[in-house]
Amino acid sequence: MLKKLGKHPLVMKLAGTAMAYYLLFVYKSSKLTIDPPEVYEEHEEGAPFIASMWHGQHFMLPFACPKHWDIRVMISRSADGEMQAICASKLGLGTIRAAGAQRSSQVKKRGGMRGFIEALRVLKEGGTVSMTADVPKGPARKAGKGIVQLAKHSGRPILPVAMATSRHYDLDTWDKASINLPFSHIGLCFGKPIPVPADASDEQVEEIRQRLENSMNEITDKAYAIAKSGK
Repeated sequence: MLKKLGKHPLVMKLAGTAMAYYLLFVYKSSKLTIDPPEVYEEHEEGAPFIASMWHGQHFMLPFACPKHWDIRVMISRSADGEMQAICASKLGLGTIRAAGAQRSSQVKKRGGMRGFIEALRVLKEGGTVSMTADVPKGPARKAGKGIVQLAKHSGRPILPVAMATSRHYDLDTWDKASINLPFSHIGLCFGKPIPVPADASDEQVEEIRQRLENSMNEITDKAYAIAKSGK
């Protein structure tokens, strides 16, 4: 009964709204350091991008988005995803309701192909697509090939992004989810854009996937180091 109540649209709407206001409180009560500091000016002409993030480290990332950029974040169709979609909407982001999958049998259930096509359309129209590089349910912080294929077929580069807070509570979940706490120092880090050639071979796709994974891990470590140092 409690599980059914938790999936009620009104309950999910209240939870998603509360999540948005909580994250806004965390952001407003914290100090932000961006690395590199001129990243938005440097990449303005290169937009749109495919913004890459890690599962469980993504809750604060709505505040990494420039207000004038059209951002659509890819979020799963699950109950947790519904709450996060409501939260994202409250914070000014558009959504694409889909998720990646490890097995081909899961692709249709999670709306993977439909999400891929919608993401291609958004990128073609000039919007930036934000999505997690690792695929549920793990392993965490291991990039999948889906995001690389999206870059290959859209012609748009992948922009690695990571955001961390000095005060946080880490959950014992597959994605090592980090609950950000208020009155923190926030580290927001960007990697260099990663282009994917339209004629990339399977071997090149794997090389780029590994390059993305390395970049994501590097900037995630840097974001935590900045948050911890308070500089």
